[in-house]
Amino acid sequence: MKKKNFRKIDDLLEMPKEVYSNEPKIVISGFDNLVIENYKGILEYEEYYVRINTHIGIIGINGFDLKLEKMTGDDIRILGKIERVDIERTIDD
Repeated sequence: MKKKNFRKIDDLLEMPKEVYSNEPKIVISGFDNLVIENYKGILEYEEYYVRINTHIGIIGINGFDLKLEKMTGDDIRILGKIERVDIERTIDD
């Protein structure tokens, strides 16, 4: 029921879903820049593997020379040679 109300507001105001929900947004630029919005925390950080907790699951990033360049309360930026991104859903819609 609530999802329908959000969809109507979204259509009316033309707001992206990540603005009014906790769903993560992942933006990958090339093979060396990744930004995750709406994350909860960092579960694991190595220069070859990063695991990020979100409200709907865990995002795993594999690569080389991975660095957490920028972290705010809303988003996190990872730089390095990104080879693979895995998404593990932990809740069902």
